[in-house]
Amino acid sequence: MKSIFPAIFLIALQFLCFPNTSLSSTAGVHSISRLLQIQDRQRAPPSVQEAAASAVLRRLLPAHSSSFHFRIITKDQCGGDYCFFIENHPSYTRTGDPQILISGTTGVDIVAGLHWYLKQQCGSHISWDKTGGSQLSSVPKAGFLPRVQEAGILVTRPVPWSYYQNAVTSSYSFAWWDWNRWEKEIDWMALQGINLPLAFTGQETIWQKVFQEKFNMSTSDLDDFFGGPAFLAWSRMGNLHGWGGPLPQSWLDQQLHMQKKILARMYELGMTPVLPAFSGNVPAALKRIYPLAKISRLGNWFSVKNDLKWCCTYLLDATDPLFIDIGKAFIEKQLQEYGRTSHIYNCDTFDENTPPSDDPEYISSLGAAIFKGMQSGDDDALWLMQGWLFSYDPFWRPAQMKALLHSVPIGKLVVLDLCMLHNFAANIEMYGVLDAIASGPIEARRSINSTMVGVGMSMEGIEQNPIVYDLMSEMAFQHDKIDVKAWIDLYSTRRYGQSVPLIQEGWNILHHTIYNCTDGAYDKNRDVIVSIPDVHPSLISGQQNGFPKYGKPYTKIVIKEVTDSYEQPHLWYPTSEVIHALELFLSSGKELSRSNTYRYDIVDLTRQVLAKYANQLFFEIIEAYQSGGLDQVTVLSQKFMNLVNDLDTLLASHDGFLLGPWLDSAKQLAQNQEEMKQYEWNARTQITMWYDNTELEASLLRDYGNKYWSGLLRDYYGPRAAIYFKQLRESLENGEDFNLKEWRREWIKLTNDWQNSTNIFPLKSRGDALNTSRWLFNKYLRTSVFIA
Repeated sequence: MKSIFPAIFLIALQFLCFPNTSLSSTAGVHSISRLLQIQDRQRAPPSVQEAAASAVLRRLLPAHSSSFHFRIITKDQCGGDYCFFIENHPSYTRTGDPQILISGTTGVDIVAGLHWYLKQQCGSHISWDKTGGSQLSSVPKAGFLPRVQEAGILVTRPVPWSYYQNAVTSSYSFAWWDWNRWEKEIDWMALQGINLPLAFTGQETIWQKVFQEKFNMSTSDLDDFFGGPAFLAWSRMGNLHGWGGPLPQSWLDQQLHMQKKILARMYELGMTPVLPAFSGNVPAALKRIYPLAKISRLGNWFSVKNDLKWCCTYLLDATDPLFIDIGKAFIEKQLQEYGRTSHIYNCDTFDENTPPSDDPEYISSLGAAIFKGMQSGDDDALWLMQGWLFSYDPFWRPAQMKALLHSVPIGKLVVLDLCMLHNFAANIEMYGVLDAIASGPIEARRSINSTMVGVGMSMEGIEQNPIVYDLMSEMAFQHDKIDVKAWIDLYSTRRYGQSVPLIQEGWNILHHTIYNCTDGAYDKNRDVIVSIPDVHPSLISGQQNGFPKYGKPYTKIVIKEVTDSYEQPHLWYPTSEVIHALELFLSSGKELSRSNTYRYDIVDLTRQVLAKYANQLFFEIIEAYQSGGLDQVTVLSQKFMNLVNDLDTLLASHDGFLLGPWLDSAKQLAQNQEEMKQYEWNARTQITMWYDNTELEASLLRDYGNKYWSGLLRDYYGPRAAIYFKQLRESLENGEDFNLKEWRREWIKLTNDWQNSTNIFPLKSRGDALNTSRWLFNKYLRTSVFIA
């Protein structure tokens, strides 16, 4: 992704109230309360939820499947809140009997209670497989589980909903998942207490049925409407159409089948899956079939030449009668296919697209029509909307925001306040990500004016930074601010299964450095290894900065005249401190070398340090070029290339940093060779250069989804850097200006060729992570001038 924090948004779910009117607040609370009552009545029977929770336990701890007993209770038994209650089982007498009784208001709450017990009482840790997996060795054998206090442990939710996902997570992370991977993710969600996940899989099949059955379209009419499998998120948002497609019918059928399994499991656990709704984005064919329909084209979304083949999607006017008809038909078809709904629908209007008119009346009519379409298909519908558009696009001034937000009945619109766009966002800029999270939902609720009904995580991509997700998911059950240092000390013990003082010291350094970005630029962090600047070297300079606390300077790379701030390499902490943290981690290798969570962390931290070292090395190459030092450019550029290959070797030592599984999972979903070729192209393109390009002009979405993956560095990023350095050397050798056109020609050709290639990459790690990290530390960092 674009940064060490791939757009990890901390969110508050708020329903909007008209200002200065207590009646609107009361009406809103009543509306949300009524919906919660409906959802409670319609949840799966207690026996189904209890069985689903027991199945999660069997998959997580099969040897302890009889150690716990689960029971659904009512909210009345929890003081009117959603909760879980952990107690010693009253009937326990001998080994083999259940020792611990966990009661909860839903299946999710029961499983969250299980996680709480394992975490707080047994010192265990739950994480994704790619980030080291779960540490469960600290859980005692069945029959010897620790007892809890006699009064039991009651934990209530401060707000009813815990939300999960971003509109683009489905493409960046979920694109190629089979049921086995989905089952693991739903288990993970339940263990984290997530009860409000997006459920977007298979919606293209629903759209196909709606447009064919209700609006006279053929299969070919939809070929350029949907994006390819790796780009569905952006075609759903109306950013692009057709790119990476068309979707084979086998894909459509397969994904609808998958969605039904996903929803069934979520409902069994008592979750509230959020389904999609109609935003106004329509196929081009609708204009031909309904020539009198009011249809306009949106603007260009980052295409190189405003190519209408990919950009400028069609928007149906909200005042056209077809708008509500389509919205209603889409909701009704989902209900028909899935058999039920949780009554919450996501619809993001103009996500990174600007509306065709800033007239508040137009915007109000659009919002009203979107909700009317939902409500026409479901009387109890509630609209869930990302607040991202308000911070992304200056188009949204107070009048326009008010027009959209007030176009929906009170209590029927919930806004995902990404980064908690009010005062809570300042917490991140003041204190850093971990401290901002630790202030808790109650503290956040005090800092915003609208009524808060949930918290959650809205990251663009998952399977990274497990510490952030561990802390954030816990905050769904915390009522007060927590002590981050004390929490981190316990985290390191839980993550590795033992207390190691040097590791605790290392994590506290990371807390105050890497996890303490206070300039609000988490997602503006394209290191040069994964994104060589596409500029003339004369436009690159160094800027001496210092950290007052340490009094030591470092060189910040500054790129002049760039239109994309993501191309500015970003450094917000003193490198010497993080290198010291890495040294502490390496010093603990003797005790922790067998821990997979430790091996993941040591690779990730070494990668982070060396990536910043590469930025410094790149600047030295540019500085040597600007001084006319051919020999120096040659020596330093070879050092940079060696570093790329060494980093690839490092990443190859852990399963969490491999290119092979991403490509292989794409091909595994294919039904024939043609689909295999298409899916692999989609997978390769998403992580390199999207969209159209010309022979000499690269896509503006280059490296938009970059990854630090073994195979990608050695096979793509390295060769690309080599082209740039070759042009530097030839410029000096020939006494000519840097040939920017030739650099771009070769780079774009390399990219296109790589996207169309089919070479195979390893699916399993190789090498020793600890030894490789130690070797690279000694090679590059022990006496490096980079330590500042």
